[in-house]
Amino acid sequence: MENQIKIKNKKAYYEYFISEKYVAGIQLAGTEIKSIRTGKVSLTEAYCTFRGVELFVINLHIAEYQYGTHYNHEPKRDRKLLLTKRELRKLGIKIKEKGFTVIPTLLFINENGLAKLEIGVAKGKKLYDKRESIKTKDNKRDLDRSSDY
Repeated sequence: MENQIKIKNKKAYYEYFISEKYVAGIQLAGTEIKSIRTGKVSLTEAYCTFRGVELFVINLHIAEYQYGTHYNHEPKRDRKLLLTKRELRKLGIKIKEKGFTVIPTLLFINENGLAKLEIGVAKGKKLYDKRESIKTKDNKRDLDRSSDY
């Protein structure tokens, strides 16, 4: 089975410094996996939060399945992330530090056909950091253009 689904959160790398990454499973309902396989997912406003000892992803938009009936899913419902207890404990300790949050960076389907979400422990960038990342991106683009000619 050829796997082509890799949905990135480009805004995350612009807005945050990402220090650690984890791969988590997602608890999906009904037609959500079919919508993911068609690529109708948006990660831009999504973030993760703890409820008790469980980690949930909030504002992950998975569009309703086109051929779904009245059993179709709600697009922006909260979805539970599946991680080991050790990973959840590490994330909980990191989040309690000031300025850290957990955000999704990549949604993909693994070789077994399961939807996985790569999450990162992130710290927000200041305005001057964002300017610096724009400058390096522009310099890289100029270098690529000059090497093509």
